[in-house]
Amino acid sequence: MSKLPILTKGIAKENPVMVSLLGLCPLLAVSAHVSHALGMGVATAFVLLGVNASIALIRNVIPDKVRIPCFIIVIAGFVTLTTMLVQAYAYSLYLALGIFLPLITVNCVIFSRAEVFARKNTVFDSILDALGMGAGFILAMLAISTVREVIGNGSWLGIPLPVLSEINIPLFSFAPGGFIAFGILLAVINKVSKGKVVSKKEYGCKGCPSAQACGKEGAN
Repeated sequence: MSKLPILTKGIAKENPVMVSLLGLCPLLAVSAHVSHALGMGVATAFVLLGVNASIALIRNVIPDKVRIPCFIIVIAGFVTLTTMLVQAYAYSLYLALGIFLPLITVNCVIFSRAEVFARKNTVFDSILDALGMGAGFILAMLAISTVREVIGNGSWLGIPLPVLSEINIPLFSFAPGGFIAFGILLAVINKVSKGKVVSKKEYGCKGCPSAQACGKEGAN
């Protein structure tokens, strides 16, 4: 596989959120404001980069039977480091993200890339994969948070927008608004791609990037 597809596939074709539908908890929980969503996106991408590089580096010395516990330990280590950095240098963001920052440990995007890609490929390729998937995750967070903040608050990055600041729908700032905004984005993507991006086969075990981890690889 050439290097460019490895880097770009996570941005659109295999976007972890909009196509694989992974990592939805932080997407829906902290996307009411663009600044919070971008902070979560960058933190997740940083963890993904560190985990992918580390797993690829030690993949030949990890016994297959205990690879999943090893992955979790590596992920937890990078999440702890990220949490400490955010707390030290972006304390307001740390308070805004709350419990969802340490919960990056159980983000399916990170575990799936470690299991599906990093443990089978070189360090360089795994870094490219992490950069692409991380960028795709950030773009998804940016898209849904933009919809929610613009419609819900009439602002973007906290900056009031003309007209919209006076006419907005507060529902989009609350939990139900996250589901509505996400559904709207999926519908738009499905319409634009004529149903080619999110297809029915991707909802079964066969299309799940974590199928290997649960022993259902190749199942329907």
